[in-house]
Amino acid sequence: MVQCVLVVDDDPAQRRILEETIKRFGYRTLTADGGESAIALLEGSDGKDISLVLLDLVMPSMDGMAVLEKVAGKPGMPPIIVQTAHGSIDAAIAAMRAGAVDFVIKPVAPERLEVSVRNALKIGALEGEITRIKRKVSGTLGFDDLIIRDEAMARVVALGKRAAASNIPVLIEGESGVGKELIARAIQGESERRAKPFITVNCGALPENLVESILFGHEKGSFTGAVAQRKGKFQEADGGTLFLDEVGELPLDAQVKLLRALQDGEIDPVGAKRPQKVDFRLISATNRDMIALVKEGKFREDLYYRLNVFPIWVPPLRERKADIPELARHFLTQFAAEEGRRIDGFDDAAMQLLQSYSWPGNVRQLENAIFRAVVLADGPKLTVDEFPQIAAHVEGFEVAVPPAPAPAKEAEGTPDGPAVLGAENTVPRTVELPTDDGRRTIGIQAVTDSGDIRPLEAIEADMIRLALGRYRGHMTEIAKRLGIGRSTLYRKMREFGLEGRAN
Repeated sequence: MVQCVLVVDDDPAQRRILEETIKRFGYRTLTADGGESAIALLEGSDGKDISLVLLDLVMPSMDGMAVLEKVAGKPGMPPIIVQTAHGSIDAAIAAMRAGAVDFVIKPVAPERLEVSVRNALKIGALEGEITRIKRKVSGTLGFDDLIIRDEAMARVVALGKRAAASNIPVLIEGESGVGKELIARAIQGESERRAKPFITVNCGALPENLVESILFGHEKGSFTGAVAQRKGKFQEADGGTLFLDEVGELPLDAQVKLLRALQDGEIDPVGAKRPQKVDFRLISATNRDMIALVKEGKFREDLYYRLNVFPIWVPPLRERKADIPELARHFLTQFAAEEGRRIDGFDDAAMQLLQSYSWPGNVRQLENAIFRAVVLADGPKLTVDEFPQIAAHVEGFEVAVPPAPAPAKEAEGTPDGPAVLGAENTVPRTVELPTDDGRRTIGIQAVTDSGDIRPLEAIEADMIRLALGRYRGHMTEIAKRLGIGRSTLYRKMREFGLEGRAN
């Protein structure tokens, strides 16, 4: 969804000019003819869709300063740019102190206004991310903090808010990467347990011989190596919420103890003489077919029905396409700030590509794709060329493969061998080799510095590195040039530890 700017001005002609100018920048607009109507829009159902406010300071009835005092600094409020007439700099400074992020002097040039709007939207996105991080850490993250625009998520939010109003066990189901943990955190953040401990356990990553100790704790001396008493995750979550991610991976022995903890509200630490009472809210998540696991005998049926009291299904990203633009802009702002890059957004073709792709890895894959694109970007906007792996799977999109980089000028070779390319060249372990006609060309080093033949596997890995550098990670082109299939290329990259270079 295109970002929306609220234009607040009592002058109909000025309001119309600003509205058309902002539309030419590529944004949607809403308009308000005064302070009261602006506040009604910001606090109403349309408020969550407003990304920026352009506010006139001088208006009858409720002026711009009164609007600022009413809404600036409130949770979820968008950044505000104020506009003032010539000679009113003092008023603009007062507005900045009251919470505005920028000011423009009327009549404002379109170029100046566009810069101000883009900068304010970046500030708003970064402030929103900082707010989300703080609330996530403090356990107060709510559904209004999540980036949700698609109607497919409306039922998830409605069910999540109902679950937050009680202590009922919740099972969140959905594919890997859809954001199940964020939904769990939002349930806690809107419940009576907000700001209490939120303990996460990835059941698939628990060492089999330490599952019980990690979950339920142990007493000193209860087994070899237990040199001190240790609290389990259930005890750490006392008074708060325990989130069991990938609960379908939990071993059968631990499932028995989990069932008792749910039924009786007490746990048995390893080596303890008596059970201990714990007060916790349990939220589980899985990307597995739990019914199938029950039928296969890998998950206890009685435990499944205890966990599945209040199921919530989170749809995959391909079924909530309206979320993609907002998520993409969010990740772009975040990573551009982290990497110190000045990137304004996506061109139309790139955004169309992102919305056309099926995203089997869901939000996590989108996040990684944007991160990689930010690192690769050469211009002020992300284009299709920054998403070669995505474009290769969507019909109608082609990536321009850049020409191979010219080799850097090298130091002269020595009598003992050719000169190795310097660190400034991005292609690793290649050398300049002399030819019969006296020319020099790039090649792969065949022998070690001691004169021994290098292993074939090492030379093959260097060849793949060379292709990755030359074709900027465009996997279809790399596989074609190497004369192998894409699946073979990916397998060899995994074997050589090069998968981090691919998206």
